This record gives sequence, C-alpha cells and structure tokens, in this order.
Amino acid sequence: MKRFYAANGSGMEDLMKAFLILEDGNVFVGESIGAKREIISEIVFNTGMTGYLEVLTDPSYAGQSVVMTYPLIGNYGICYEDMESHRPWLDAFLVRELSRIPSNFRNEESIQSFLERNDIPGIAGIDTRALVKLLRNKGTMNGMITTDANYEIEKVLPKIHQYKVEKVIKKTTCQEKYVVPAVGEKKYRVALMDYGLKNNIPRSLAKRGCEVTIYPGFTKAEEVLKDQPDGIMLSNGPGDPKECTEVITEVKNMFDSSVPIFAICLGHQLLALANGGDTKKMKYGHRGANHPVKDLKTGRVYISTQNHGYMVMEESISPETAEVSFHNVNDKTVEGLHYLGKNVFSVQFHPEACAGPMDSEFLFDEFIKMMEVQG
Repeated sequence: MKRFYAANGSGMEDLMKAFLILEDGNVFVGESIGAKREIISEIVFNTGMTGYLEVLTDPSYAGQSVVMTYPLIGNYGICYEDMESHRPWLDAFLVRELSRIPSNFRNEESIQSFLERNDIPGIAGIDTRALVKLLRNKGTMNGMITTDANYEIEKVLPKIHQYKVEKVIKKTTCQEKYVVPAVGEKKYRVALMDYGLKNNIPRSLAKRGCEVTIYPGFTKAEEVLKDQPDGIMLSNGPGDPKECTEVITEVKNMFDSSVPIFAICLGHQLLALANGGDTKKMKYGHRGANHPVKDLKTGRVYISTQNHGYMVMEESISPETAEVSFHNVNDKTVEGLHYLGKNVFSVQFHPEACAGPMDSEFLFDEFIKMMEVQG
C-alpha cells in the first residue's frame, strides 16, 4: 500500500508545500526551500552529521538529489572556503529540519539563500527517517520534486521511471587544463584527471610540494604523458563507470606507462574496468563520513568519507593483476586495490576527506613515496 507522508512542522499551512513523488508511488510532503522549479532525479541519502556544504558542492552528486539523515541541517551556515567545487552539483536537497538562524563566526550565507541563488530546489520538514528506511529496504529510487499540488500521479510516474543519470562527467569536468601551484618548494609534477574532482584533492597534493596540472576528464593519455608528469591521479566523479568507455581506454593507456598512479572513488572503478574488472550498482551505496574500512595488510581500521553508488566486484579482479588492499568493515565490499608489479593503487573512499575524518590522508604520502622511488 502506498503512503502519503505529510509534514508535521508548525506553520506549514502558511508556507509553500513541496512534494517528493517516488517511483514506487509513495509521496512525501514538506516545505519548499530553494528554487521552486520541478526536477526528476535519483534520490540518495547521506549519513554525515556535518559537512552539508561539501555535500552540496561535491560533483559526485551530479544527477542525484540528496536526503540528509541527520535531523538538523544548516546550523553553521555557509562558508565559501569550504566548497568542494565552484558551485553545487546535486539536483535537489532534502532535510528534516532546516536551521533558520545559522550561527558561526565563519558563516557567510544561509542554506536557504545559497539554494535559491544557485537554482537548487529542496524540501524541508519531510520525514527523512521514513524516507531513508524506504531507500534502504527497496534500494535507490528515482523521484520527482515539485511544488505543483495538482500533480497527477498516473502521468508523472512513467516520467520518473524513465530517468537515468547519464553523461554527468561531461557536465562536471573542467573544459581546459589548468595548474594549481605547489605550496612551498616544488618537488613533483602531478597530472590530475578531472572526472568531477573535489577541490581538496589538488590542495592535498599541493601542500606536499606537488605542482598539479588538472586535465579535462576526456583528455587523451598521449597528451598527459607527453607533459612528463611524475605521477597521475584519477579523481572521483559521478555516474556509472561503465558508461565511460572513452575514458576507460585512456586510463588503460596511462596504466600501461611507467608513471605511478593513484586513483580515488570513480577513478578506482575506472582503473579496475580498464584492467578487466567489473563493477555493479549497489542497492543504496555508501554516502557519509563514518564508513569503516580495514587495511588488509595491517588489520587496522580507518573511518572514511565515502560517496558512491557503484562498487568493484572482488571476484572480477584477476589475482595476477591486483590484490585487494582494503575491505569495507560493514559489508566486505572492495575499498582498495594494489596493482601487482606496478606503482599503481586505488581506493574507493576519499582520503582527502572534506568533510570527514582525516584518518586515511596518509595515502597521499604513499603516492609521494611512489613518485620518489620512481624518480
């Protein structure tokens, strides 16, 4: 039986209502925040208690709408310095309660204003607990966010079912290559492939003495290698990795060179596909700042930031090509690979954090050591 989940916030009768219509026919109603435009999107959830600005501006969310599981969002406002990209990329933002009066000495804008200015629709006051339970039980679903109270569900459901997250790397990648200078003495030159990168990746490299040249995601390997980088990084990004056939070809060409490679998130998946591995869409993915990963070499567990809806299938990895280096403690999925006979490794989680724990930041140092040895 389909349910209509009504908001119970006080004063709702005086505010514009907004509706989330899921592809299974369930409807949630709350208060409209941000832009008033209608959007069909993939609905996912994030379990982070903080870091909502980093979520809003993470390009990995392109084509998706995010439900925050923590019940109060916006209490420390918006600080532009913390943005992971120059703009927000998600389709819509859904919360239980939105703080009306942000309080922080770094605050520069409220979430409401930020969403309106960037034309991002959203809903506050919905039952996020019930919504996330649905997504966990049934898996990620498409949904429509609308302020039209006269919607006809029989007409909108077919449109919702038809939606797919497609060609989002082309949307999020930079259009021209550019350079982020090293902080202090320049020790290494790193080529960073932008599939929808977070700003803290080049920052993490720059503060370790790397001059980082950032390339559009579809740049040919030949052009990247011609610049003679000391190392190559494959960034995070949105969408289905199997859709990126052109990129996978170029990743394989980079892998076949002798240049050290470090890959994160989508880059990790693309690298696996380039070497005969397989990926699969997860039921509801890993999104949040509290995901435990186990280093299989040391047995140590790290808490990580994650944002992905696809995973590398462990059985698809040839033992002659790579070995699994990290497992997810909760569901035993692959969280890292070390490629045999190569200065190449990858992780599914985000060692650059932002927002999130800095437990695994040491992986950038491992990448630096690889370039040092190679040199």
